[in-house]
Amino acid sequence: MLNYKKLLPVTLFSLCVSGQPLFADDTMTVPIKRLKMETALLIAQAAISQCRKEGVQIAVTVVDRGGHPQVMLRDVLAMDISLPISKQKAHTAMSFNTALSQLSDRFTKPYMAPKLEGLILGAGGVPINIGGNIMGGIGVSGAPSGKTDEKCAVAGLEAVREELELDG
Repeated sequence: MLNYKKLLPVTLFSLCVSGQPLFADDTMTVPIKRLKMETALLIAQAAISQCRKEGVQIAVTVVDRGGHPQVMLRDVLAMDISLPISKQKAHTAMSFNTALSQLSDRFTKPYMAPKLEGLILGAGGVPINIGGNIMGGIGVSGAPSGKTDEKCAVAGLEAVREELELDG
C-alpha cells in the first residue's frame, strides 16, 4: 500500500522542479464571483422604486449564490408576510436558475421538488445570472399579482446588469 504522506512532498517537489503545472489550468481553486453588499442594495432599491411606480408597496430579498439573504427590504406599507415570501422566491429562482413565472406549469405532481419547504413557484423571483455565472436571486412579494412582482424584480436586475456584465 502506498504511503501518500511520504509520496506527496516528493511529487510536489518533482513537479515544482520540472516546471509542470500541478493541474491543467495551474490552479487549485475555482473563482466564484459574488455580489457586493452595495450591489445587492442597489438591486433591492430599484425593485422597490419600480413597484412604487406601479402603485404598490412590496418586500424584496436579494440572496447570494448559496441562497443566503444579502439584502432584505420591506417598504413602509408592505405586509409583514411579504418579507419571508420574497426570500423564498429569491432562493427558488436562484436554485432553478430561471424566472419563477416560467416554472408555474412545470411541477404538477405531488411530492415533486416544489413541495419542499421553502420553495415557491409563484411569479416574482428571478435569478441573477450574468455571463453564465449564477450570482444569486431576487424575490419580490406584495403586489396584487406575481406579474407585477416579477416586473419589479427584473427592474432591480436591470439597474445593475450592464455594470455586472462589464465587470466580467
